[in-house]
Amino acid sequence: MTSAEFPLQSSFAHQFAEDWANAWNSHDLNSILAHYEDEITLSSPVALRLLGNSVVQGKPALREYFQRGLQAYPDLRFDIINVLWGVDTIVLYYQNNVRGSITAEAMQLSRGGKIRVVWANYDG
Repeated sequence: MTSAEFPLQSSFAHQFAEDWANAWNSHDLNSILAHYEDEITLSSPVALRLLGNSVVQGKPALREYFQRGLQAYPDLRFDIINVLWGVDTIVLYYQNNVRGSITAEAMQLSRGGKIRVVWANYDG
């Protein structure tokens, strides 16, 4: 992963989305976590269901959350539908194969090109 250029460019955002989805689809936890800053903050209703708390703080807690998710859904796959980008944000709009649901993750990136804050939003 290369450092982000600010404001973000479409080419960076689309490459980031492809790398991010490939990491998830490989189920390689270290590859997934490489996209996130150490001081990550993630907010997700799925975290509330799996961890009892909707906010995940820091990479060790994020590792635990993602590990639980991968164990709960061993065939999990993300298919990117669209990528939106702003000055320092990317929104990944994708479908997952577990429920067939659509998800949008709004991500704020650091200047190093890693996710520092993410808000996960689900349909249905």
